[in-house]
Amino acid sequence: MKKINIKEKFTKFSDQWSPKVIEEMNDYQFKLVKIENEFTWHVHEDTDETFFVIEGTIGIEFEDKIIELDAGEMIVIPRGMKHKPFAKKEAKIMLVEPKGVINTGHIESELTATKNEWV
Repeated sequence: MKKINIKEKFTKFSDQWSPKVIEEMNDYQFKLVKIENEFTWHVHEDTDETFFVIEGTIGIEFEDKIIELDAGEMIVIPRGMKHKPFAKKEAKIMLVEPKGVINTGHIESELTATKNEWV
């Protein structure tokens, strides 16, 4: 059991679209990520995915709509729902998802985070 300072953890990395694990609970991981511009369309067939905005504003595009989230807001995206996150300016978010989830789903691209990096 340890206290984690999320703002301090964000100072430990500068790369974008590369989630960093800060803690685990049961089979879930809490990941911090900085995002800017557009990600790739993807889907997680086997799990829901939580986006919690810590700083900034993000959008998540779905096939039929766009949902914007500001700091302090979160959304749970149901498994099997195709989506594409984006941010016009750098934003800092926390993801909550099961261990082993690949950030780009089943699509491999230059944005695929292959390592399970901890900060």
